Amino acid sequence: MRLDTPLCNFGWPAPDFSLKDPTGQSFRFSEQLGEHGLLLMFICNHCPYVKAIIERLAQDCRTLMAEGIRVLAVMPNDYQRYPADAPAKMEEFAREHDLPFPYLVDQDQSVARAFEAVCTPDFFGFNGEGRLQYRGRLDDARLGDPAGRTPELVNAMRQIAQTGQGPLQQHPSLGCSIKWR
Repeated sequence: MRLDTPLCNFGWPAPDFSLKDPTGQSFRFSEQLGEHGLLLMFICNHCPYVKAIIERLAQDCRTLMAEGIRVLAVMPNDYQRYPADAPAKMEEFAREHDLPFPYLVDQDQSVARAFEAVCTPDFFGFNGEGRLQYRGRLDDARLGDPAGRTPELVNAMRQIAQTGQGPLQQHPSLGCSIKWR
């Protein structure tokens, strides 16, 4: 089912969490939060929306990370019912697309619920204090031709890094519903 994300709840404090990547390495949100902020995104392997943007998403994240903005991705789906999203498949997906950020497993879906994530992809941009400043889309290309696109997520995260505030105008991300247990 196709969904749009809700509007940004500016200033919402991110709840802390700890999740593991498919190899068992733990990552804690509060330890990853840097002075220039953190992009947290909910993605998965099988979603056609994620597949359509993954190459430019990886490149945009490399750009942000080079500028000191931290990035974490969380896979929230019930991978028992959707085996394409299982941890072993996450490792393959990350390798295949050269993902530069940790890709974490939300096995009990508690993190997705705490953040009120609704779809994949779902982007959350936090300032250095862990306050939400962006809940929008990757860019204006959607599933179309990315030539000439406006990199809205990159622009928003740069603004957050510089000012601590996100843009007032944000467009919802579009994606597949999270596959809840």
